[in-house]
Amino acid sequence: MEKISPRPRNLRAAGLPIPPKRKTVAATAGIAALSAALISLAHPAALRVDGERMLSDVPPVTTAKTAYVPLRVIAERLGADTNYDPKTGLIELIRAGDTMRLHVGDRYATLNGKKLVLRTAPFSVRGRTMVPLQVIASAFKTHVRYDTAHAQIDVLTSGPDDPSAEGVTATP
Repeated sequence: MEKISPRPRNLRAAGLPIPPKRKTVAATAGIAALSAALISLAHPAALRVDGERMLSDVPPVTTAKTAYVPLRVIAERLGADTNYDPKTGLIELIRAGDTMRLHVGDRYATLNGKKLVLRTAPFSVRGRTMVPLQVIASAFKTHVRYDTAHAQIDVLTSGPDDPSAEGVTATP
């Protein structure tokens, strides 16, 4: 029968991996469990246009102050034509005689030739252009609302005509 040698006292000197301490393992497991619970409870804000829930492969992105919504989903639901020129990066929305032009990453847009300064620039998520909710209000003359308490984004076409919606400032 073969005799088993005792475990070396200095694992590092013996070239063996050092196992983590029990407290480290327990803390890591606790943090992982908490993170998993928080992620499972988190859900993106629901997006509705005239009360109808809109689904997109990229959900809205929200912060404490504003919501960013996928442009094409809302534009098409509101009857707009959307054009994208990959060479120039120009995004063009045309609806009922109104034309809005904008670029990802640029805080300046035009609405019927009139320059608009956006509080934040549109950005891209997985190939979808995300715009501040206020851009929707300006481009489509709709009323928009972001209810942070209920994680609800509403776009209402029957709302007041407010081209100076919060977050969008017209410049001469």
